[in-house]
Amino acid sequence: MKPLNQKYFEEIKIGEIIGPKIINIDRKQLVMYAGASQDFNEFHYDDEVAKKAGHKGIIIHGALKSAWLAQLMVDFAGIEGTLKKFNVSYRGVDFPYEDLKYYGKITNKFIDNSVGFVEIELSLENADGKITTPCSALVELPIKNK
Repeated sequence: MKPLNQKYFEEIKIGEIIGPKIINIDRKQLVMYAGASQDFNEFHYDDEVAKKAGHKGIIIHGALKSAWLAQLMVDFAGIEGTLKKFNVSYRGVDFPYEDLKYYGKITNKFIDNSVGFVEIELSLENADGKITTPCSALVELPIKNK
């Protein structure tokens, strides 16, 4: 029996979009993340420090943005899939209180030694539609009737 929401290699189409998801977080969530990650850099919670660093206000942790993208891949892989590779690049800062959109696009799929793999390009866009956090992933998905 197929686990709930499990994707199989044969079901995936190149060009398919995963998501998008929209997220809008606030200062409290950044402080909570700072406590969980032990990243207490002041430009994540102090507007004056962030402005002195050249930003319009506090900025979202890069690792938090990576976590959102990684969670999208883990959810896509399902219980029988595996996230094999995950590469993130930080190209811009993002700010709380703005709608951020993140999603993935299937760019390739192949079988290697009877194992199904899917290559995915991911993006996190700011409120202006600029990609600030591009990412790539390789996901192993189960093959039906194997």
